[in-house]
Amino acid sequence: MRIFVDMDDVIADTYGKHIELYNLEHKSDLCVSKISSGEVWQNVPEMHQDSIHNHVLQPGFFSDLKPIKDSQKVMKALCERHEVYIATAATQFPNSLKEKSDWLDSYFPFITWQYRIMCGHKFVLNGDLLIDDRVVNLSKFQGDSLLFSSPHNAHENGFTRVSTWMEIAERLL
Repeated sequence: MRIFVDMDDVIADTYGKHIELYNLEHKSDLCVSKISSGEVWQNVPEMHQDSIHNHVLQPGFFSDLKPIKDSQKVMKALCERHEVYIATAATQFPNSLKEKSDWLDSYFPFITWQYRIMCGHKFVLNGDLLIDDRVVNLSKFQGDSLLFSSPHNAHENGFTRVSTWMEIAERLL
C-alpha cells in the first residue's frame, strides 16, 4: 500500500507550538484543552491574531516542533510494511523547506529524502491512502483518506476520523 502522511498537526505539533508561542508573547495560559474548535488565531483576542499568523515566518518555527504522541513508532512500523511518503506543504513559508527536512532527519530518520514530497496541492499524489488534518487535501485525493483530528477540523464531517497514532496502528498494522 502506498501511504502519504502530512506533517503539520499529523506528525508534528504545530498547533501546540502556536499556543506555546502565543502564551510566551502575551503572558497567557491558553491550552488546547480550552479550545473546542477553530484555528489557534480564532481563539485569541482579535488584536493578537496577527502575531499567531507571523509565527510560521519566524526562523526556527518548524525546527523544534514536538512529534505527535506515538507517531514515530507507528510510522516506523508502517514503513516496514508499506510504501510511506511524507507529503507536506513546505514551500509556502520561507524557512519551512529546510527546517521540515532537518526536523524529519532528527525525528524520522528512517524516512529518507526519497520518501519526502514537499508540495502544494496534494491531489496530484497517486496512492492508496492520505492521512491529513486538512479536508481541502483529503476531498480531492483519489484514494482513501484518514482525517487526523485537530481542533481546527472538529466540525468537519464525511471523512474517516482518527484521533491518535494508535488508532492508525490498529487500522493499518
